[in-house]
Amino acid sequence: MEDNLLPFGPGALTFIGVYLLSLIVIGWLGHRARESNSMKDFYLGGRGVGFLVLFMTLYATQYSGNTLFGFSGKAYRIGFAWLTCVHFMIAVIVGYLLFAPSLHRLSRKGGYITPTDFLKDRYRSRGLNMLAPIVMIAALSNYLLAQLTAMGRALQGLTTVPPDSAFIFGVLLLAGIMVVYETLGGFRAVAWTDVVQGIMLLAGIATLTVMVFHEFGTLGDATRDLLAGGAADRAKVMPPDALACRNWFSYVAIFGLGASLYPQAIQRIYAASSGRALRNSMALMAFMPLVTAFFAVLIGVIGAAQIPGLLGSSSDRILTVICREIQESSLLGYWLVALLFSAILAALMSTADSCLLTISSMATRDIYQSFLHPEASEARLTLVGKILSWVVLGLMAALAIHLNSLETKPTLVRLLDMKFDMLVQLVPAFMIGIHWKYLRGRAVFLGMATGLVVTFALYGNASVQATGIHHGLYGLAANLAVAIGMSWLTQRRSERPTA
Repeated sequence: MEDNLLPFGPGALTFIGVYLLSLIVIGWLGHRARESNSMKDFYLGGRGVGFLVLFMTLYATQYSGNTLFGFSGKAYRIGFAWLTCVHFMIAVIVGYLLFAPSLHRLSRKGGYITPTDFLKDRYRSRGLNMLAPIVMIAALSNYLLAQLTAMGRALQGLTTVPPDSAFIFGVLLLAGIMVVYETLGGFRAVAWTDVVQGIMLLAGIATLTVMVFHEFGTLGDATRDLLAGGAADRAKVMPPDALACRNWFSYVAIFGLGASLYPQAIQRIYAASSGRALRNSMALMAFMPLVTAFFAVLIGVIGAAQIPGLLGSSSDRILTVICREIQESSLLGYWLVALLFSAILAALMSTADSCLLTISSMATRDIYQSFLHPEASEARLTLVGKILSWVVLGLMAALAIHLNSLETKPTLVRLLDMKFDMLVQLVPAFMIGIHWKYLRGRAVFLGMATGLVVTFALYGNASVQATGIHHGLYGLAANLAVAIGMSWLTQRRSERPTA
């Protein structure tokens, strides 16, 4: 449908362009503020991140523009049942509190840089040191791919350029700006841009909510319209059935556990200036689903009532379609949409740059230094990390463009689900191992390997999909059984008296 396009004029495009170029300036300021040419400075900002910057970088990383596109698209497809996104985003904070305070204290003592540094210090397992970074890099690469895909889809609505060309241009332009400011300023540039991006995202959400209610009516109006529609529409506002309830529980569990183990979030735990700053940031983060994830549900449900007909991955564009209606309503609406799209692009980039920075840190320290060049200097490692950022981003951008060229395109939520299926396998290593001293490295390694095998073996299994439970949770159950069972047996054998 042609009205999916949201063409901006020279003024709005100039506004967005100036904002994007300002990110490079922030990167340069981050470069000027560096204290040393070391991995600690480049990847953690010298471990001096205070409450406000820590909160904003956690928020901007946790809630990307992909959240707005993907969550609103999911709510468009299934309706109020997607209110589970509010619950599982709150559950993420519960997941953090299971291990973050203790991990922060240990990171100060051990000088951790990457998430795997804790695993090396805790378990001394070569197998785990190889498998864990591969899992985390693979999950982050999937997340980075989702952000790049959303970037391209966002730019498809900004101009009258053919959609496929606009997608390619959007991916390459935004990825290029992102990698430049990250290479210049490292973690400082990423965190400082996150502050700007987080503020813009909150401002954009607040203004658009008012405009949506003004143009399309309230959630109550949308509910009445859906109830008056066909069976598919009525299902979007009816109480969930047993399958939907199981799926609800599954999302709360897998997101609550998996998202709290984001490798980039673990690095932010390391970077916190103090335990107090970390705790206060987490406390404030607990309220953010109410102003971000709930907004995405609102957009999706109102869109389902007022703008029917978007199928499959096309439903991820519902936010764009609604914004076009608002843009055409008035001059104020036009500029508010320009502000919102700047905020969405900012949020996408804030999440993508965090993923990219963490991927390069793990590839450099956990693979290059650990297995290829143990004696490399800090300056050389930092340079290798910067080069790897360009290589990884180039590969992911090419993959995003290729996937967009396919006739059947993956939805954004599907890309997110795959990432959490992998990340949740880290639960024993971090959440249990940080508290239970008898958990053994070999057991954790075999449990993680078992969990991954079970997870991917179940992909495509119709019987498993019919349960409404994520594949990763089945894998986690097997993972826990192996890791805890082997560790318990090892402990019992060690306690037996010798003859």
